[in-house]
Amino acid sequence: MALEQPPELVVFSHLRWTFVWQRPQHLVSRLARQRPTWFVEEPVTSDVPAPRLCREHHGDITRVWLEVPPSEGNVLFDSQGYADELGELLGENDDRTVWLYTPMALSIARALNPATLVYDVMDDLASFRGAPAALSLRHRQALREADVVFTGGRSLHQGVLQHRPHQTHLFASGVEPEHFSPARRLRSSRCKRDGVERRPVCGYVGVIDERVDLDLVADLAAALPDWDLRMVGPVVKIHPETLPQAPNLTYPGPVRYQDLPVALAGFDVALMPFALNEATRSISPTKTLEYLAAGLPVVSTRVPDVVADHKGVVELEDDGEGFAVACRRLHRQAPAAREAVAASVLARTHWNTIAERMDNLMVRAGSAAGTGSREDTG
Repeated sequence: MALEQPPELVVFSHLRWTFVWQRPQHLVSRLARQRPTWFVEEPVTSDVPAPRLCREHHGDITRVWLEVPPSEGNVLFDSQGYADELGELLGENDDRTVWLYTPMALSIARALNPATLVYDVMDDLASFRGAPAALSLRHRQALREADVVFTGGRSLHQGVLQHRPHQTHLFASGVEPEHFSPARRLRSSRCKRDGVERRPVCGYVGVIDERVDLDLVADLAAALPDWDLRMVGPVVKIHPETLPQAPNLTYPGPVRYQDLPVALAGFDVALMPFALNEATRSISPTKTLEYLAAGLPVVSTRVPDVVADHKGVVELEDDGEGFAVACRRLHRQAPAAREAVAASVLARTHWNTIAERMDNLMVRAGSAAGTGSREDTG
């Protein structure tokens, strides 16, 4: 007898599937192994005479987005016709699960009449630069209507828990330790092969946007003239000409997820130079665990979730001078004791484990919704 296939999954995301590989990609790629999965993105402007629905396959995922003429101007999920186009593509389905990464997709999600609605709150999107005015209202509406709510960090969880105490579950960032472990071997072999003293390297990997403290980066480069500082990743929402410049500071650009171990093998110390502002108040950086899995010591500003979850594992500093002192100290230290602590952290945070637990809760929420036992949200 054939096993019943889990319900179709439709994910609405503010992030592109082909952008930086992060929480949505890690989780959805795993959930898609068991069910048909659509990853629906915000519209993009394009040289087309009328809105056009596009799709392409990425392994188990079907990526979908709407191209709209520049004259339309609206590149949000409520663009004219998106719900109708998507509904025609997907057809009727009485057992569909819809998963939100942005509450701005709530209206189009409703149009699909999902049997189960999931809301994964991975960031405080309303605090980001350029956030739509309606985002906070849509966020509260999505919290009320979701059958199950996930949160991507401790600070986010506290903010959401008051709205849906019984339906909300904390799932902070995860990692694939086996993906990043080659960085240790590559770093070791490079040192042996070179046989000469090389300049130490400290570096950051991730999106370079308003969450990065550029003044701290400039001060760090000045305080470490005998080191190289690499800021690896795409520059988003800030003008490239505002980036600090120095002889020992480089911006290599984006690196694909599969190539991150090679990039991290070139570091001696990993950095999280985050500004302490509204955009970082609730973040739980995935890169913390990725750095640790690559065998790197980590220096970070005092982001609340990093302090709460990784104090004693991550070095916490406040400014460029403090980062420089920590980099020099960590570069001299033997890694054995640090790596033992990191290993205990990594063992509890594999993306496979996180995705499996979320899947179980999603299925349970769907069963409760199907029997009419949803929580009364008022």
